[in-house]
Amino acid sequence: MTKTSIESAAKLSAMLASTGYLADEGLATIGYLSLAMERPLLLEGEPGTGKTSLAEAIAESFSLPLIRLQCYEGIDASQALYDWDFTAQILHLRSVEARGGGGLSAAELESSLYDGRFLLARPILKALQQSPAVLLIDEIDRADDEFEAFLLEVLSTYQVSIPEFGTVKAATPPVVVLTSNRTRDLHDALKRRCLYHWIDHPGLAREVEIVRTRLPEVPALLAQQVVRVVQQIRATDDILKPPGVAETLDWARALHQLGRAELDLASAAASIGALCKYREDTERVTAALARMLG
Repeated sequence: MTKTSIESAAKLSAMLASTGYLADEGLATIGYLSLAMERPLLLEGEPGTGKTSLAEAIAESFSLPLIRLQCYEGIDASQALYDWDFTAQILHLRSVEARGGGGLSAAELESSLYDGRFLLARPILKALQQSPAVLLIDEIDRADDEFEAFLLEVLSTYQVSIPEFGTVKAATPPVVVLTSNRTRDLHDALKRRCLYHWIDHPGLAREVEIVRTRLPEVPALLAQQVVRVVQQIRATDDILKPPGVAETLDWARALHQLGRAELDLASAAASIGALCKYREDTERVTAALARMLG
C-alpha cells in the first residue's frame, strides 16, 4: 500500500473535512479515484471556489509535502524542471584549478561540474525526487501550448531526462492536481491524461457550513447573513467578478474583526473591500446592500 492508499470516497471526504475542507460527493469521488488510479486531477472553475485549497487539504490529510508550480505566461520547461547552480560550478572549477587540477582529466572535470549537488530542482523535478508528494500545478491555463506539451510528457511517465545528469524517475508517482480558471481551453491530450471535475460555487447551506467550519469564531447569525448576501451578489448579472468562497471567508473574518455579531448596513459597506475587488463591483454592491439586507 502506498502512503495515499484510501478505502473509499467517504473516507477521503472525512479526511479532508478534518482539515477544514468540505468536499461534496462528486468532488470526493473524483478525488478518491485520482488517488486510487494514480491519475492527475484537473480542476476547473471560477477563482475562489477551492481548487488550490483541495491540493493543500490532500497534502495535509496524508502528511505529504506540497510542491507548487505557479504557471504564468511565458513559463518554460527549465523554470518548472531544473537549472544548474552556475555560481557554485564556477567556484568548484576554481577550487579544482587551485589544486592543480586535482588529478582529474578534462572529461572527469566536466563530469564533476554536473554533479547532483549543483542541480537546482524546480517544482516538477522536486516532486519526482521527493515523492510521495502532492504536486500542485496552479493555473495551467496561463501557460502556453509548448508548456502543455512538455507537461503531458512528464505526466505520462513521471520521469525526466537531464542530458548532463541522467534520468530521474519517481519511485512513486506524485499526487498531481492541476487547476484552471478556464481563461482558455486546454488541449484534449492533456485532459485525456487527467480525471476532471468542475468546481462550482456552493449552495447556501454548504457555504454556510464552510464558513462555520473554517471560521468557528464567527457567530452563526453573521455567517448566515454574509453567505446570503454573497449568494445574491453572485446571482446578479452586472457583477464583473463574482466573489468566491475565499472572498466570503475574508468578508466574514473582516466583519468579525470589527466586532460584529450580525450584519448591518454600515459595517457591510465599510468592509466591502474584503469581498469585491473591482471599483465597479464595489459601487454596485454598496448601492444594493440596503435591498439585500432588507
